[in-house]
Amino acid sequence: MKNGLFLWLASVLSMDIRHLKAFIAVFEARNITVAAQRLCVAQPTLSVTIRQLEDDLGAELFLRQARGVEVSEQARELYPQACRMVAEADALRLRFRQGQERVPLALGIEADIAPAQVEACVRLASQAVAGLQLTLLAGCDGDARLADEAQRCEDELFLPLWEEAFVLVMATGSQPDGRWITCPQHPSHQRLMGLYGEGEQVGQAGSLQLALAMVAAGLGAAWLPQSLAERCPGVYWRPGSGLALRRRVGLCITHEALSLPAVAALHQALNRA
Repeated sequence: MKNGLFLWLASVLSMDIRHLKAFIAVFEARNITVAAQRLCVAQPTLSVTIRQLEDDLGAELFLRQARGVEVSEQARELYPQACRMVAEADALRLRFRQGQERVPLALGIEADIAPAQVEACVRLASQAVAGLQLTLLAGCDGDARLADEAQRCEDELFLPLWEEAFVLVMATGSQPDGRWITCPQHPSHQRLMGLYGEGEQVGQAGSLQLALAMVAAGLGAAWLPQSLAERCPGVYWRPGSGLALRRRVGLCITHEALSLPAVAALHQALNRA
């Protein structure tokens, strides 16, 4: 079996690289359903792809269990070779793309995303997409969106990048005195109401960023994501006690957008990470 396997590996042109990517995803996840979600394909489609690969190799790579799969010895032999072949194929593709037109990507940035998170996302995109031509847009426009998970639409995939707590933010030199700034239009508002208690609502903001500005001006305190408060002059923050409320920030991507080269490359990079 081992000699036959290596002979097959030497003939890379005889096998679609997608079969190897499917194999790698299942091998790493040990679960076909999870791997299908990672690859954004239907579970039956992924199962057929794996069986085609097993038929071509003449070997059983995965042993189906009630929950997940177990990997066979043949799969353990194949895995490092498959990873190497996929990496070489990607490198070859990038090599021949160099010097060609830049790959466009329009990325929408929803309100209330911290500048540090925007910077990190831009850095990630530039590393994931060779020859990237990036356009940043405000709001829900673009090929993909950097947003709070609560802002995800029903037809979008959500790829989490960060998880953070809401913290109590106050103006420098002040102490909590029961005066609160709230943000009724934000998806987090209802979850946060229990933290405000019976204090006096002295102001309302249309976004968390605007609420932060009101806090810095000394109008009152507010519960805000930690990333917004960390680099803001004029405020300090305290973590919540007990089970603090949290939010997840990541990329919202429609299934149709995955056909775009830049979005596909970014999606693949996030899955590998």
